Amino acid sequence: MTLQNFSLALFAAVIFAACATQDSDMSDTATTEAPTAKKIPLELTDHGDTRVDNYFWMRLSDAQKEAETPDAQTQDVLDYLAAENDYIDATLAHTEGLQEKLFDEIVGRIKKDDQSVPVRDRGYWYYTRYEDGKEYAINCRKPAGEETRYEECSGAEEVMMDQNVMAEGFDYFSMGGMRVSDDNNLVAFGVDTVSRRQYTVRFKDLSTGELLADEIPLTTGGATWAADNKTVFYTRKDPQTLRSYQIYRHVLGTPVEDDVLVYEETDETFSCGVYRTKSDAYLVIYTSQTLSQEYRVLPADDPMGEWKVVQPRERDLEYGISHYGDHFYIVTNLDAKNFRLMKTPVNATSKDNWEEVIPHRDDVLLEGIEIFKDFLVVEERKEGLNQIRIRNWEGSRDEYLEFNDPAYTCGTGSNPDFNTEILRFGYSSMTTPSTTYDHNMRTGERIMLKQQEVIDDNFSPDNYTSERLMVEVRDGVKVPVSMVYRKGTERNGENPFLLYAYGSYGSSMDPYFSSVRLSLLDRGFVYAIAHIRGGQEMGRQWYEDGKLLKKQNTFNDFEDVGRAMVAMGYTSPDHMYAMGGSAGGLLMGAVMNQAPDLFNGVVAAVPFVDVINTMLDETIPLTTFEFDEWGNPKNEEYYHYMKSYSPYDQVKAQDYPNTLVTTGYWDSQVQYWEPAKWVAKLRELKTDDNRLLFHTNMDAGHGGQSGRFRRYREVALEYAFMLDLEGIDS
Repeated sequence: MTLQNFSLALFAAVIFAACATQDSDMSDTATTEAPTAKKIPLELTDHGDTRVDNYFWMRLSDAQKEAETPDAQTQDVLDYLAAENDYIDATLAHTEGLQEKLFDEIVGRIKKDDQSVPVRDRGYWYYTRYEDGKEYAINCRKPAGEETRYEECSGAEEVMMDQNVMAEGFDYFSMGGMRVSDDNNLVAFGVDTVSRRQYTVRFKDLSTGELLADEIPLTTGGATWAADNKTVFYTRKDPQTLRSYQIYRHVLGTPVEDDVLVYEETDETFSCGVYRTKSDAYLVIYTSQTLSQEYRVLPADDPMGEWKVVQPRERDLEYGISHYGDHFYIVTNLDAKNFRLMKTPVNATSKDNWEEVIPHRDDVLLEGIEIFKDFLVVEERKEGLNQIRIRNWEGSRDEYLEFNDPAYTCGTGSNPDFNTEILRFGYSSMTTPSTTYDHNMRTGERIMLKQQEVIDDNFSPDNYTSERLMVEVRDGVKVPVSMVYRKGTERNGENPFLLYAYGSYGSSMDPYFSSVRLSLLDRGFVYAIAHIRGGQEMGRQWYEDGKLLKKQNTFNDFEDVGRAMVAMGYTSPDHMYAMGGSAGGLLMGAVMNQAPDLFNGVVAAVPFVDVINTMLDETIPLTTFEFDEWGNPKNEEYYHYMKSYSPYDQVKAQDYPNTLVTTGYWDSQVQYWEPAKWVAKLRELKTDDNRLLFHTNMDAGHGGQSGRFRRYREVALEYAFMLDLEGIDS
């Protein structure tokens, strides 16, 4: 069938066979009939290669999803998704008690009346707090006096935003970036009630509590203040692709229709945004894609002025800027694969004027900087682990903070105060709950301000062991693996084992603490993160060796780490599980195709699995500026390479592991139809009797359900799926 007559066939088809059960209490796939999606063959030909897509009909446009009265195609899709949801409910009905127990214990470990560590900024202490029984944060502040510690503050609390009140009446609610004007009287914030990451910006007068009439739709979620307390700059999204592509200037009290377009990014492979430097001196417009960035600056006290380009964009030139005194400090990959630090005068910013501050190192990735009046803080990564380095500007002191865990993560926290000698940073390991510290950069004194409280009388970090291993994979490269399990666990090959990874975009998956994870560890699971190529744990080359025409390394690394865990006696294929989300869901699909015998179960959350169809369609959000991550399939070489691993295209007649797939109907990052099509094709071709379950959250997007606790319903479902396969029912 061709695309031209596809729509006619679509409306003539009966889309699915309804889910049916003989008994509502029956709970396994032998007695619960899975939905069968109708096949409507669509021929797709590229580079002389024809693919037949039987499930292309599942794709709906935003207009179809948002229509008050569903058309025939929309109703068919909704009915199919509902049938899949009914099927998973029926199949796992016998785990409802376990799911409820898991949810209760996960939520039970969370302190209900919690509060963040306050941050001092412009004469106020800012913090968020939670109240028992409520799902959303309450954003507060107190006026600061001469005190240096919040505990000494005597000011009265001011509730800026009670998100619980704001969320009333909505199935989904998310508040975007909250920014306060220089005079502390006004706050800008964004609200998304659909879960498509399209925020409407509003403004609130903090002295009266009244919302201003100004209302700006289709933004990224925040607004950046100029120094005059009445002018803001914001980023608008393309309504079709959701690409952030325009920067507007808005003056409070004027019609939004009169807002001035100050910048438009016409290159569809780039997106843009706006922010203000920590020094408050400059407004900054950035535009970026995978391999290139460009910055424009404007004095914050001259919002009507002309923007100046720092360094014109160049292919393969990446850089970011921070302001200090008469210079911009620039983290860049200019002649430096792992990045180096440069500086340049504010009135001579092109790369010809850049002067080196910290040189490139082959074994250290320079990830970012934090600037203070007397100190420069550098965030680095060596041998896969975060490091925090502190230097004074004179160069007489240069030291690293020390940490003792074999696998950990750390990073600078919120540090808006330029004139302080106190560095706020966070630390966590797989056995140490998230901890916030204040570190005096002059004296070295360190104060623990807060450690995540785990509400569980039986919890102690001493109950668990963390390891860090280096696993040699098939091409001789050694891949780091971070692991945690309950003490006393033996290597007998029988341990249930969950292997997690991501492996894309240069995003490093650091070994962090999770109180949620305790529900698996306390039931005998070993949990491990495979720091595979495609991330950036081992430096920039680690990322480049897991993207584009080297993407197969990502999948091979994960498979080889899994086989190593079996060979080392931690588990066996009968007890091993794999989990990944989004691009990590692509990893799940690819490994399921190439190593279906390795895992007893796989959990793929919001998985990016229909790689070629998505990357060929530039109307889909995210596509155009991801060509440097995956490749452009309009290029024949990339087309065939992507097809070789694309999970949807490579589904074949073979046995597959037990599989749980989840998605959100309103997902703007990975559209719901990708996992829906993938599940339908797996059902059609797989030769086993293993479980294949698919759940669509009809109210959520890529990040899942909103709210502090509701999201853990889906975690309880995922855990119950694996525990049930292990025969663990309590």
